[in-house]
Amino acid sequence: MKIGIVCYPTYGGSGVVATELGKALAEKEHQVHFITYSPPVRLDFLSKNLFYHEVSVSDYPLFEYPPYELVLSSKLVDVVKYEKLDLLHVHYAIPHASAAYMAKQILASQGIHIPFITTLHGTDITLVGKDPSFEPVITFAINQSDAVTSVSESLKEDTYTNFPKVDKQIKVIPNFICLNDYSFENVKCEKKMYAPNGERLLIHISNFRKVKRVEDVLRVFDKVRKTMPAKLILVGDGPEKGNIEKLCRQLDTCGDIRSLGNIVNPEHILSIADLFLLTSETESFGLAALEAMASKVPVISTNSGGLPEINVNKFSGFMSAVGDVEEMAKNAIHILKDDSTLNTFKSNAYEQAKKFDIDKILPMYEELYREVRSKSKAL
Repeated sequence: MKIGIVCYPTYGGSGVVATELGKALAEKEHQVHFITYSPPVRLDFLSKNLFYHEVSVSDYPLFEYPPYELVLSSKLVDVVKYEKLDLLHVHYAIPHASAAYMAKQILASQGIHIPFITTLHGTDITLVGKDPSFEPVITFAINQSDAVTSVSESLKEDTYTNFPKVDKQIKVIPNFICLNDYSFENVKCEKKMYAPNGERLLIHISNFRKVKRVEDVLRVFDKVRKTMPAKLILVGDGPEKGNIEKLCRQLDTCGDIRSLGNIVNPEHILSIADLFLLTSETESFGLAALEAMASKVPVISTNSGGLPEINVNKFSGFMSAVGDVEEMAKNAIHILKDDSTLNTFKSNAYEQAKKFDIDKILPMYEELYREVRSKSKAL
């Protein structure tokens, strides 16, 4: 099949999943065309079946904000026509699904019928979607999609709750990892670079938005380091970064914390960690936690959103209520207290990650593609 993928090309979970999905599809001999404003950060285009089409937005003085949705729609029309795509798979309801719908109508007027699938990832439903001004557009875009998927049962229920007029059946296809990428044979990082005296090494990866509650990460770490020698690695960047730096000075933990910024391939740094902290107010899925588990790193997380669907309490890690720093720290200390306990949780985390390997998830998407394409041809 010839598949067009529309996504945000950034470090966020939706962009990562869309990129890895496209790479896996290309390896199965599908032809995959990425259509976005810049090359996805995890894409190398070394495969003969991967293509990139840039959506270029001109800055006209008339527009206060560049009309990205309109330009994207036009680009979709162009790519579908000249690359003869079989379907479009858009990640995020707005503006991608609404742009796909517009492109579909333009193409239909020219006798070209292109179905599109919308995958909901979270922010479009749980944050942006709560703005009443977006409700009619998001509801319409979802209902007009030829198929809709969500990355977790939690997000599926949130969609029906936040958008009561959505009448489209939503199929849950969870996020995934490529276990083959998490090999420990050629680890480039050395733990002693970050924990020179054998300290326990904790890690957090996120986009540092308020919803991630990174302050709680620092407070949990502060309690852990007062019990045992420990270091913390922060990976990512975002609007809360300045507040985090202030808090680490207040707690006097800056000497034990390394901030690495954004990293394209986090599996390298995850491979040397002992524990992953994810203290978010909500997560539609929690891809960063799954990537940690694939690296044999147990997870201390909140119990909100889709996290209970991947992190098994007392097996791959522990879950606590949002903001319960005391319990999170207690559970972290329990895992890290001795090598035997830590190794058990590491092994369990990896076993849990196996359930979300790309080899198990990719066939779900391929089956959906065939189903949607077949229905489209029948019209």
